[in-house]
Amino acid sequence: MEYQQGKPEELRETFWKALESSPIVLLQLDDDAASAAPMVVQLDAHAHHTVWFLTSKNSRFAAVGPATATFASKGHDVFARITGVLTTETDRTRLDDLWNPAVAAWFPGGKDDPNLLLLRMNLGDAAIWSGKVGALDYVRMALGLNVTDQVKGSYTETAL
Repeated sequence: MEYQQGKPEELRETFWKALESSPIVLLQLDDDAASAAPMVVQLDAHAHHTVWFLTSKNSRFAAVGPATATFASKGHDVFARITGVLTTETDRTRLDDLWNPAVAAWFPGGKDDPNLLLLRMNLGDAAIWSGKVGALDYVRMALGLNVTDQVKGSYTETAL
């Protein structure tokens, strides 16, 4: 797919909508390649520079520090690489706001589970790709036909 320089504001909005629809990223501590793992992002509609993760105190992410999250949308039409810094979040109100039945399923002790760790990721720079490949384009590719004129997308590097 050929990507053209896109408008950062539009691609940021496209990214946030896609992440809300499918809030799973591959999270990795920058200094620990083996830490890469799928994690569910906890979003706050009013905090577009921060996301949260609920994990266990014995996970590799408990080490906190610089991290990278990699995202692919459900429809594979939005991709992103997001840098940031993981820190421990101690605000009980934030935990109360983010708590939901899906999270509760992982922590039998509830919000007071001694193994529960709430992490905050302050977001830095992101690279965002967006483009659609239609069914006909997939057929053309499977047949080895040139699709460079049909399949186009947008790309930007931006601060979140």
